[in-house]
Amino acid sequence: MAADRLSLVFGALADPTRRAILTRLTEGDATVAELAAPFNMSQPAVSRHLKVLENAGLISRTRRATARLSHLQAEPLREVTTWLVRYQEFWDESHEQLDELLAALQGDQKDDPDRANAVRAKGSNDG
Repeated sequence: MAADRLSLVFGALADPTRRAILTRLTEGDATVAELAAPFNMSQPAVSRHLKVLENAGLISRTRRATARLSHLQAEPLREVTTWLVRYQEFWDESHEQLDELLAALQGDQKDDPDRANAVRAKGSNDG
């Protein structure tokens, strides 16, 4: 996914109304009126949200008779997930270090309260 597209998707997801619209679209296609119903906003305001989602590639819009339907396009969400997974190793390692520090603190606290304070001070200086 190009950085520009990634920025567009994250920007679209930054708004809670747009996230709610995407959640609704997991149930199936919907008209602007159907999407606007749960919100205290006008249909033109919802249409502006839909335009942002469409520009990010998160929805497509089609006409069926006189209705204009919005349809979820989930592929950009998969691409975002793939990008985020890269950071899983970082978080796993950070959590392992925290677990080790907590185990050391708990073990030292039982054995030597002064040593526990030294480990605690070292941990706060490492962060």
